[in-house]
Amino acid sequence: MSAKNDKFYLVSEQFLPDGMKKTLEAKKLLDTNKVDSIHEATRQVGLSRSVFYKYRDAVFPFQHMVKEQMITLFFHLEDQTGVLSHLLSVVAIAGCNILTIHQTIPIQGKANVTLSLNTNGMTSDIDQLLFELKQIDFVTQVEILSSGVS
Repeated sequence: MSAKNDKFYLVSEQFLPDGMKKTLEAKKLLDTNKVDSIHEATRQVGLSRSVFYKYRDAVFPFQHMVKEQMITLFFHLEDQTGVLSHLLSVVAIAGCNILTIHQTIPIQGKANVTLSLNTNGMTSDIDQLLFELKQIDFVTQVEILSSGVS
């Protein structure tokens, strides 16, 4: 997308050049599968492909940037059959997309698990998910390690 030290600004749509506005329209057509190609999208919104390529990685809808969330959770589990499977099921039912899973080898009957999740599709809030995860038998600890825009 962009370099880590890029700065971002929130700008009213009325101040965006037409090329940026049309790029956003074209990206929406592509994201919603209303067109099959960049060529079709740019043609439909009346934009040259060169302008599309110029702005496609530089302009994003505000809701998209706010909505794309990643959270990393830490769990301390007792080494019991099915605990991790149940934990992953609760996460999936909540609408989270699992990005990474790291599990340590159980030592003295306990294992640590770290999950990185994309919460974009969540059907409930984080507090509700944490509550449900804490209710799972043999889950002895749940913590948020980090959260923010991915």
